[in-house]
Amino acid sequence: MYTIPRPVLTAAVVGALSLSACSPSTDDPATSAGAPGQESEVATPTLNIAAAFYPLAYVAEHVAGDHGNIQELTAPGVEPHDLELSPVAVREMQQADVVLYLTDFQPAVDDAVAATDVESFDAATVVPLADAADHESEVDAEDGHADHDHAEDDHAEDDHAGHDHGNIDPHFWLDPTLLATYASAVGEEFAKLDPANAADYTANASALVSDLTGLDSVFSDGLAQCERSDIFVTHEAFGYLTSRYGLHQEGLSGIDPDAEPSPARVREIRDLMAADGATTVFTESLVSANVAEALASDAGVTTAVLDPIEGVTGNDDYMSVMNRNLSSLQGALNCA
Repeated sequence: MYTIPRPVLTAAVVGALSLSACSPSTDDPATSAGAPGQESEVATPTLNIAAAFYPLAYVAEHVAGDHGNIQELTAPGVEPHDLELSPVAVREMQQADVVLYLTDFQPAVDDAVAATDVESFDAATVVPLADAADHESEVDAEDGHADHDHAEDDHAEDDHAGHDHGNIDPHFWLDPTLLATYASAVGEEFAKLDPANAADYTANASALVSDLTGLDSVFSDGLAQCERSDIFVTHEAFGYLTSRYGLHQEGLSGIDPDAEPSPARVREIRDLMAADGATTVFTESLVSANVAEALASDAGVTTAVLDPIEGVTGNDDYMSVMNRNLSSLQGALNCA
């Protein structure tokens, strides 16, 4: 499980955690029924929802619709593993009707949920999470990647720092079908918390599931005919994606994004890339690209971003980043 040191969030980030959302006043003529250009009264949100990090907030926003105030506990641009919550932020979190989180992914959130006994919904209770090693064994069995067996070096700590496959992989949202499973469960949870709007939550969840099923089809078609199937990444966050679409990942480091790869592991990746004919080392938006860029320069290949979508900035959302990921994969793997 993740046991990564995390710096304390800045005051500016903590300030962004306030769950006291401002809903439209019924006294405001611009939002009341009968106002010019307004056919009906704007819905007043009935659920205050705290989401621990972006993919959970994305689902909450789409499923709750107008009925929810959504607050993401991890501010945009912050690595979610780095989250710490101040006592003030924890007290504010208690105001939520429900906290959406993923156990063992952000210890600070786990601790806050346990300490406050706030109503919570753990993604791990509805989504089947895999051990990191299971991704590799599934793909190897299906696609014959026996030449990527690292048994000969026994994953020695000094030769493969941070490449521990004994951990649960939390990045389930990179498989759209698993995120769809989660969306359906969130719809049911919101319906229980707010029965008066249950039909809306169910309909919104169904619409999101349809979008995610369509995205899954786009990925399946887009990666069906590729010259290569191995991807080389900064850290092994992409097991659900590679397992779903018949690919195989090799990471400079394992599940822990903060682990520094040893020189031996960097050499190993360079040799694997040469044998594979790979053209690209993938970097991430929230993790340092220094080692990957140095490797790319040494190996004579390029870098491209493959985003684990733990957080987004600007106008990006889950769908736009996933579609960029698909384009990056197609370019790196020379897909038809």
